[in-house]
Amino acid sequence: MSASAARPDTSTTAWIVTGPTSGIGHRTALELAQRGIVVLVGRSPDKLDAVQQEIAARGGRAVPVMADLSDITSARRAATLITELDLPIGGVLNNAGIMPLRAFTTAQGWDGAFATNHLGPFAFTEALIPSLPDRANIVFVCSAAEDPDRKIAVQAGFRGSRYISAEASARGEWLPGGSTHAGFDAYATSKQGNLATVFALAREHPRLRFRAVEPGVTPGSNLTREMSAPMRAFSRMVSPFAPLIPHYSTPKRAARLITQVLTDPAEATGTYCDENGRPMRASTQVSEPDYSDRYVAETRALLATTPAATR
Repeated sequence: MSASAARPDTSTTAWIVTGPTSGIGHRTALELAQRGIVVLVGRSPDKLDAVQQEIAARGGRAVPVMADLSDITSARRAATLITELDLPIGGVLNNAGIMPLRAFTTAQGWDGAFATNHLGPFAFTEALIPSLPDRANIVFVCSAAEDPDRKIAVQAGFRGSRYISAEASARGEWLPGGSTHAGFDAYATSKQGNLATVFALAREHPRLRFRAVEPGVTPGSNLTREMSAPMRAFSRMVSPFAPLIPHYSTPKRAARLITQVLTDPAEATGTYCDENGRPMRASTQVSEPDYSDRYVAETRALLATTPAATR
């Protein structure tokens, strides 16, 4: 079922979830289905239909919208389709993300990780903003990997964001002296873009509420799909004990937290919380308003080189 053909009952609040077919996104979609209509945004029609049917079997309602967030045109088109549904939107969850261990390029010729994790969600969100009602919540799933002073991230091999500029990141170029692990600099830099978006847009759009969540290290999430076989096996072994380990979590636990943040009617905006829902400190770099504003301004300038979506 396509978005243009679907027009469900609009008497219930709608929640938009990107990346709803696996891991944290899937669990969150199921949680949100208890609170209203869920707009499922993903690139696989078969997987989207499966989640829609799962929600329907539980007595809920969902609308699938196809989008490849690594493709800016596709991301913007999805926002247009969602706007045309004319649903009473309560919030938007930007959850979709990847941590590829091998570089790849997108339809625009940009670095795949940077486009999927930052550029696509940014373009998608900006395209939705004019149609969002006042006090709607926009939540980004972020990562402490962006912070070079975050001990657990450093121990895992990250060296924080290596941002030079949006154009350099799109080319897959990172500040020297970063991680020795392939893909780690791209991931950390792109996730810093999510935080920059939350902080900068919270200042720009006081009628909306922007929030960031670090869900914790979640061995059961789909991010592990790019890892080596031994690392995936280790992840499966650790997963049952994740809640007992500091800074670790599970997709189910993370989904409950994200649902709480996304549906919270409080006025809080520009906030960042950890896997326990407690206020969290972002890197010194992205916490500076001038820096996050620059990150967003350079992102907009880069995205302006991509033509607007057409039907």
